[in-house]
Amino acid sequence: MKSTTLPAQSPTPGSRVTQYLALTKPRVTQLAVFCAVIGMFLATPGMVPWQVLIGGTIGIGLLAGAAFAINCLVEQKIDALMRRTAWRPSANGQISAPQIIVFSAVLGSLGMWVLYAFTNALTMWLTLATFVGYAVVYTIILKPSTPQNIVIGGASGAMPPALGWAAVTGHVPHQAWILVLIIFVWTPPHFWSLALYRRQDYLKAGLPMLPNTHGEKFTRLQILLYSIVLFGVSLLPYAVQMSGLIYLLSAVVLDAIFLGYAWKIYRAYSDELARRAFRYSILYLSLLFAALLVDHYTRPLLGF
Repeated sequence: MKSTTLPAQSPTPGSRVTQYLALTKPRVTQLAVFCAVIGMFLATPGMVPWQVLIGGTIGIGLLAGAAFAINCLVEQKIDALMRRTAWRPSANGQISAPQIIVFSAVLGSLGMWVLYAFTNALTMWLTLATFVGYAVVYTIILKPSTPQNIVIGGASGAMPPALGWAAVTGHVPHQAWILVLIIFVWTPPHFWSLALYRRQDYLKAGLPMLPNTHGEKFTRLQILLYSIVLFGVSLLPYAVQMSGLIYLLSAVVLDAIFLGYAWKIYRAYSDELARRAFRYSILYLSLLFAALLVDHYTRPLLGF
């Protein structure tokens, strides 16, 4: 019987520290922390207290990294089958399971202490719940069992703005949940673009991703529909007077480009187009939240 395992990968480059850092999925962690920091600044008309800003950023980042490390542990056999992830030190055996567990436990415990000491108990518990939602509910239960894994599990990935808001104010009002909703709706078209051009990887790994369970055409339609919904949801900050014209204009332009990619994927799909759409979706979210921040601080000065 022919093996489906990929050829042995070269070791993850860099030091042992770099290998452990890779387990935290740094780029994804950075995006999550960025959204949390935006939530902090939007929660107050002035500046965020330095201890909350630093403590909240570090604490949320540590717990996010701990959750991603557990994800790497649970999926190490799956990652070894996928060209995109076979290089991870968890997948190629450079870091053992016990070492990953200890590493995640240290990061998570330190993150909880930092959040409790420098922000508040609500932020600590909400961030811990987000950790459980991603590392356990999504990774262990949803991802291997349903093609809607990214939709349901996206709730935990959408939480960073609420965590940042809670860190500053000690509560989570409707404005914070609007930001959560934006990320929640953004997640499916973002991830399904990746799943389309990596569908053979997911098929080999045996994961029930939408392109493999319902077909490429159905997935392309879902990307388009979610992108249309995202267009409307992203305008909610302006609709509830949370933001002004700077954000509105930025959101319309960013959404038009996002929707343009979705339409092209639906009408004339190619793997290269899906790759470009996936890369743009990351830029989209970063610029959308940056526009919120700029609008937040310039709106009082400009009067609109």
